[in-house]
Amino acid sequence: MESENEEAADADGTSARSLRAEVERRRTFAIISHPDAGKTTLTEKLLLFGGAVREAGSVRGRRSDKHAKSDWLELEKQRGISVSSSVMHFDYRGFRVNILDTPGHKDFSEDTYRTLTAADSAVMLIDGAKGVENQTRKLFEVCRMRGIPIFTFVNKMDRFGRDPLDLMSEIEEVLGIDAVPVNWPVGEGKDFRGVYDRLGDRLIMFSGGNHGRTLLDENIIEGGLGSDAFNEALGIHAGELTDALELLDGAGAEFDLERVRAGELTPMFFGSALTNFGVSPLLERFLEMAPCPTARESDKGMVEPDSKDFSGFVFKIQANMDKDHRDRIAFVRVCSGRFMAGKSTRHVRTNKPIRLANSTLLMGRDREEVSEAFPGDVVGLFDPGVFGIGDTLNDKGDFNYPGIPSFSPECFARVEVAAVGKRKSLEKGIDQLVQEGAVQLFREPGGGSATLILGAIGQLQFDVFQHRLASEYGVEPGLSPLDYKLARWPQADFDTEIFRFSERVRVYEDREGRAVLLAKSEWDLKRVEEKHPELKLAETADPLRLATSGA
Repeated sequence: MESENEEAADADGTSARSLRAEVERRRTFAIISHPDAGKTTLTEKLLLFGGAVREAGSVRGRRSDKHAKSDWLELEKQRGISVSSSVMHFDYRGFRVNILDTPGHKDFSEDTYRTLTAADSAVMLIDGAKGVENQTRKLFEVCRMRGIPIFTFVNKMDRFGRDPLDLMSEIEEVLGIDAVPVNWPVGEGKDFRGVYDRLGDRLIMFSGGNHGRTLLDENIIEGGLGSDAFNEALGIHAGELTDALELLDGAGAEFDLERVRAGELTPMFFGSALTNFGVSPLLERFLEMAPCPTARESDKGMVEPDSKDFSGFVFKIQANMDKDHRDRIAFVRVCSGRFMAGKSTRHVRTNKPIRLANSTLLMGRDREEVSEAFPGDVVGLFDPGVFGIGDTLNDKGDFNYPGIPSFSPECFARVEVAAVGKRKSLEKGIDQLVQEGAVQLFREPGGGSATLILGAIGQLQFDVFQHRLASEYGVEPGLSPLDYKLARWPQADFDTEIFRFSERVRVYEDREGRAVLLAKSEWDLKRVEEKHPELKLAETADPLRLATSGA
């Protein structure tokens, strides 16, 4: 897809040059981490430094009703965890910053995978005492597959943890990516005082603040290593900092912005999100290094962000964000052109025109009306039930962005429908939460609503599903655990009768009507593949849907 680079104004009154300027000032990134690494706290502090909030809410402050801005579901407030991706934005020094806060808990990893498709880069948060943890490794692999640039923030330096050099080595050995510290900590634990900015050859020392809830003072010291100003500020840390930097200069990777943006090199930062130490240096250097929105792949070639035609895709659907209106919001990542409220575009899957009405910019649960948005922005559209995750919107309706696959669940349960009196409320709740991607739904072929089977990555996903059905739809169905362990999607037509009498592998249909096999073990599936090699079982559901299919 060719970019429109003429300086003349287009029909909407926006020149290609001004569109390019809007693209270049945007930074859209996701924050990924293992649970309890401090991801939501870091998100709050970035909002604090960006001026989006006056005082950072802490998930630890539930008794004082100070919850994280990004944790808006009632269950998130009760448990102090993030179970749903949220979108926030702020302006900072000429940049428009869009943060995609993702769930850290592994049971909600599929929501994180979907959200990463909308990100141009990622900040990987690591606990300074624990290093690279299992969930961090999985999310890193997703970023690597998509070629997303990754920036590393080593958190909790206000606590005694592992040696920074050991952490750097672990990142390189476990994740297989070169790491280059952009700054280096001065002290650790209660003696953590600041960071040395390697690129600027300066010290940034921290003091003040109100238990991390308000901005703190930063004392920037110039002069360079060995200067009297540095030695006075460093005190007993002067020698250890010099030794560490000599090791880095001799054996560490060199900073290379091209390698960073290619996802081959991760810049490292150190700090404490809880106390605000190191958050501002992270934000400022990240905005300098992170890429702005770039061309996106479609089934008709690459689509440049400064193309004059609007395009975007739905990566998330959330029901009942506003408990007073019980509405549904489709999260649309703008990929090209200019989004204009009230303008008509095409919904490619249905091949129908759609008006971009009731559009909002999202800020956690809060919203504000938006008249225009640009590539990199995430816009919330009111969804009357026409959108699906992965849907493409574009002005000409002549291409699709890659779909977002559904991954194999690991836990399964049957919905006890007979015990629920409010059948319509139950069906509505299940339908809307499944469309969100909160869980996956399977039915027996031709079984209608009599047999409903849910699939999830983990048990906590079922807990959230039941909680939301009760609080948002007023129904409390029971779930009976099933001993299936995985799902596979056959990629060829087959006779379902071959599984009619099988107790270990059964045929069901997913929400799109595609055949899916639920199995009790990997061994059972291997037997199926040996007997029926024509099936070609896939671990993910095919995201491609015919444009002629119904909404």
